[in-house]
Amino acid sequence: MKKRQIIVMGSVIALMLVASVSYALFARRGQDQLTLYGNVDIRSVDLGFRVPGRIAFMPVEEGARVKEADVLARLDIQPLTDQLNAAEAQVNAAIAELAKRRNGNRAQDIAQAQALVAQRRATLVRAKADDERRSGLVTGGAVSQAVFVESHAEYLAAQAQLRAAEQALSLQRAGSRAEDIALAEAQLATAVAQRDKAHTDLVDATIYAPSAGTILTRATEPGAIAAAGEPVFVLTIDRPMRVRAYVSESNLGRIAPGMNVRVKADGNSRIYHGTIGFISPEAEFTPKTVQTQDLRTQLVYRLRIIVTDPDDMLRQGQPLTVMVSDPLHPLGE
Repeated sequence: MKKRQIIVMGSVIALMLVASVSYALFARRGQDQLTLYGNVDIRSVDLGFRVPGRIAFMPVEEGARVKEADVLARLDIQPLTDQLNAAEAQVNAAIAELAKRRNGNRAQDIAQAQALVAQRRATLVRAKADDERRSGLVTGGAVSQAVFVESHAEYLAAQAQLRAAEQALSLQRAGSRAEDIALAEAQLATAVAQRDKAHTDLVDATIYAPSAGTILTRATEPGAIAAAGEPVFVLTIDRPMRVRAYVSESNLGRIAPGMNVRVKADGNSRIYHGTIGFISPEAEFTPKTVQTQDLRTQLVYRLRIIVTDPDDMLRQGQPLTVMVSDPLHPLGE
């Protein structure tokens, strides 16, 4: 009987020791856990056209989820298409003008200039002969001085006309000046730039989703005249989902980028998982919208957490609780 009492007492003592150790470990674990508070980051972008025009097409409504590169809206493209066609015509005209300058004059033009030189040379020969003949006759009085002066003037004029024709032939053979070719090249470059701008304007007549997200606001309707840069949609970007949280200065040494955390939202029983991705190097005062267990005058550091398994139950701006299960330096060490 006494032996049995000893065994019972030993069992009770062993159970008490196990309970004490378990309670200590449980308390230590709760003490080690670091709890932070924050909100789901609000990230949105205003989307509009880079060119003005009349809106012709808006296939998405508020609340619609869209994928990256989805068409959200399009302008009436007819005016922009007309501008592009006109710019294309200007490019073709500039190409033709540059080719004309580079290729020089046609063979027919050069032959025409050669024929004119031959004609002027023949005229000069005849005028020279008349001038020489009349210069001898004027001495003997057979030809008046006035006739001789007129004949000599015709001879001088024929010389000048021949020189002019020879210069014209030289220009025909030389082709365009280097300055004219450079001017034609510059005109072509200008025409190409105007065409490229018209093409860019045509592309900018369509709004594409820059990333996946949800349409928060549809600010206008088809048929409206949209100004350049005027917001047409507001798109919220929720992937990757980021949580903005704050850690007190005293606990800053207990976390580091890359640490795994658990995230919980009020009214939602699911536990989400995330990773600390960024810790601000600058301290700030606790924002009024953040609830912590410390004094509001205490300095905190902002950190960003990437939620790795988000769902539609997490909303932008929603307050969250972040639990760091294994801080780098647990309390009591």
